[in-house]
Amino acid sequence: MKAFGFLSFGHYADVPGSATRTAGDMLKQTIEIAEGADEIGVNGASVRVHHWARQAASPMPLLSAMAARTKRIEVGTGVIDMRYENPFQFAEEAAALDLIADGRIALGVSRGSPETALRGYETFGFHDEEDPERGSVLAREKFDLFLRAIDGEGLAPGDPRMVGAGRYLAIEPQSPTLRDHIWWGSGSRATAEETGRKGLNMMSSTLVTEATGQPFHELQREQIDLFRAAYKEAGHTGTPRVSVSRSVFPLVSDMDRAYFGLRSEENADQVGIIDGFRSTFGKTYAAEPDVLIEQLRQDEAVMAADTLMLTIPNQLGPDYNLHVLESFAKHVAPALGWKPNTEGPVQGYPIA
Repeated sequence: MKAFGFLSFGHYADVPGSATRTAGDMLKQTIEIAEGADEIGVNGASVRVHHWARQAASPMPLLSAMAARTKRIEVGTGVIDMRYENPFQFAEEAAALDLIADGRIALGVSRGSPETALRGYETFGFHDEEDPERGSVLAREKFDLFLRAIDGEGLAPGDPRMVGAGRYLAIEPQSPTLRDHIWWGSGSRATAEETGRKGLNMMSSTLVTEATGQPFHELQREQIDLFRAAYKEAGHTGTPRVSVSRSVFPLVSDMDRAYFGLRSEENADQVGIIDGFRSTFGKTYAAEPDVLIEQLRQDEAVMAADTLMLTIPNQLGPDYNLHVLESFAKHVAPALGWKPNTEGPVQGYPIA
């Protein structure tokens, strides 16, 4: 592990105990957390993207504001659901964001997780004739178009009266660094290998769509190894990035113990069904800092990835969430190999 960031699910609800009652609260508080995290030295600030729910849904305005209000931290998503996106508009917005942020972005993209709406992407106007229930074919076709667009391929026939005969036009703006900042959200061996073949970065969350009886971190580590092997076999020569997400809470105050102390007694992986797949869900880490260090050192996926994303309880408000991030930065991260954002952009591990 070289770096760590935070991942906010962007929940908001007008309920007792929540410091995030409205969408406006959530958006402004996320920016505030990103600003504070930037000063602490945290490397990444990301948001989940969900539609038809009281959560963050339209990330580009939020990420633009976060990038404009920070200096070093990387801003991104985990993940944008391609079923809901127009690939060409998304390509324009992503390029603009990359330029605004001077390359400080990490856009996680995938087919997306289950939504509260039944095939909600159809209400957005998008249909998958081959896989109508899950939209996986639609997502991949649109993502391939998105990659062609950000690579500068001419995709729209030009009006010969305006640009001459036979010309095809590329989207604008173009950002030459954008493709290096695209991540695919992978949860299986097959998607890990496909991500490597495409030469993208790999983002893995707190679940994998496998349940073999092995510990979660071992399954995830195997997927990381498959990704890197496929990246090399495809002939790519870069240093791709890998991130994994975990719920991690250093217990350094009475408030920490009140919120999360019981989690340390429920420290185990879980197996369940998500989106029709038998899946393994990672455990929550909540312990004293010295215990956390040893636990995370034993987590093979955390130590194999260059970046660890901490899922934060955003409804507890900016002050508490910055306390969690600062506690991790001060008491845990240095022992795991962390380099703060003041030391420059995060680099992936070289492919062996």
